[in-house]
Amino acid sequence: MHFRGQKKTANDVYIDEPIDTDKDGNTLTLMDIVADSSDVFEQVDLTIRSKQLYRYLDKCLEPRELDIITRRYGLYNHMPQTQREVADRLGISRSYVSRIEKRALSKLKAMYDAGA
Repeated sequence: MHFRGQKKTANDVYIDEPIDTDKDGNTLTLMDIVADSSDVFEQVDLTIRSKQLYRYLDKCLEPRELDIITRRYGLYNHMPQTQREVADRLGISRSYVSRIEKRALSKLKAMYDAGA
């Protein structure tokens, strides 16, 4: 009888039992590794919002506005650039980049608020 009882619990895994160590030698438990469900929901929400933003970018911005927003915020695999860097690249003044950026962000905000 004793062996049957042992057999039932032989494969039990406890969430706070040490399973490994990290690169600094700290003990890791299963609880440290298992993703928190709130993190998963946040990641899904971020993915949905990102897709929505890219749809809005393509839908409501003029090509020059899209180019400036893309360069300024590092979208579509670009590195983020300063207004000065964008201005130099496009051959326009930094203040003009600022005005175009502000107008584009206003358009995006209006579209987002409208839920289009």
